[in-house]
Amino acid sequence: MKILVINCGSSSLKYQLFDMENESVSAKGLVDRIGIEGSNLTHRKTGAEPFTLTTPIKDHKVAMKLVLDALTDANHGVLKSLDEISGAGHRIVSGGDYFKEAVLVNDEVMDALRKCIPLAPLHNPGHIMGIEAIQHALPKLPNVVVFDTAFHQTMPDYAYMYGLPWEFYETHRVRRYGAHGTSHHFVSLRAAEILGKSPSELKMITCHLGNGSSISAVKNGKCIDTSMGLTPLAGVIMGTRTGDMDPACVPFVQNITKYSADEMNNFMNKKSGLLGISGVSSDLRDVEEAANKGNERAQLAINMLEYGITKYIGAYTAAMGGLDAIVFTAGIGENSASTREAVCKKLEFMGVKIDTAKNNIRGKEAIVSADDSKVKVLVVPTNEELMIARETKRVAF
Repeated sequence: MKILVINCGSSSLKYQLFDMENESVSAKGLVDRIGIEGSNLTHRKTGAEPFTLTTPIKDHKVAMKLVLDALTDANHGVLKSLDEISGAGHRIVSGGDYFKEAVLVNDEVMDALRKCIPLAPLHNPGHIMGIEAIQHALPKLPNVVVFDTAFHQTMPDYAYMYGLPWEFYETHRVRRYGAHGTSHHFVSLRAAEILGKSPSELKMITCHLGNGSSISAVKNGKCIDTSMGLTPLAGVIMGTRTGDMDPACVPFVQNITKYSADEMNNFMNKKSGLLGISGVSSDLRDVEEAANKGNERAQLAINMLEYGITKYIGAYTAAMGGLDAIVFTAGIGENSASTREAVCKKLEFMGVKIDTAKNNIRGKEAIVSADDSKVKVLVVPTNEELMIARETKRVAF
């Protein structure tokens, strides 16, 4: 069985083709700058050199045709026929509270996806275009949508509701939805496997730390709370996002700057966070380099990130009534040994002990806590695409 996993943006189309017999990737690629001058396709057959094609790509339908042509090409393809593709799985950033799990695409699902556009206006329109493009190319192919918000739909109402008047939830669905759910789900399952236990036996905190970061409390295999909110702006400080702050900061800053609502939203999402505090970069590696050279604002940004992660872990431990494991994943979580160590040292009062030698890794799966640590600390590289392929197989077949 072969599953094509698709992640579409407004001007891009990422894809991976999985052979589900052994869950291996046969080929993957990216169509970039769709509808923009300089559009191109980069396709890589596993074990081969990448193939690049620069050509006008006016829309997602043209992009999808190029992808399918590449997958069946005599020289760099991996399929003899498109009939070998059993199904397609699509990443969807937000399913609102319409969807609690992955579902097979039909007209009602597409209508609900369109209703969710206000919750993810930068992402969901591109996802919809990707679904429509492959439906146009392969009308009989089963399509499954997998939501970044679905794993968080097990949160209790007192965790996802805000203190706004009830009618804002009832009429406009304003509530906490979270993000990165596919990643949190994948690493929580994998961490349980590594520890040799069922997810139903564990209380875990999964830390997806990258340019965008979110932290989730996973109790007995289900998410009970997560740090991102209605949008991905909430939680710990991020590359260019503010993270948590007093909501009154918004009108306060607007009165000073005279920003419109859209300008303020852009300011909080794209000009704040590590970049805004350090004045150096949104990339933690650059910020760490500057801090090592004595840049005090860069060091402050690092301190804020580590402090925020520590606070969330402490709060979620209380919410779950205990903690068995902390899982680090994504760009910072998988690669920054210093961030993992700094956070864990602040949690020694809870019996967390990190092993400095074991922790000296980048992008590898490992238990990095000391043997006598009361709480296991793991690094688990995320694989959202594989999770989408697994969900597609489960739902469609």
